[in-house]
Amino acid sequence: MLSPHEFATLLLVKDAPNQVDMEREELDALLERQLVELEKLASGLQQWRITESGDTALRAIKRFS
Repeated sequence: MLSPHEFATLLLVKDAPNQVDMEREELDALLERQLVELEKLASGLQQWRITESGDTALRAIKRFS
């Protein structure tokens, strides 16, 4: 089960990945659960992105809300 902060961070990664603070501790939990991953951009920068499992989790949570 995701905490409210983890759920909010997952939504933020999906909707505004360039606005996610790279040091958010919720990202560690999401990364451990393989709901997000770090993507290396062509510019050389890294950005969080939601995985297929993360997208599935969001859809399931929204369906029961």
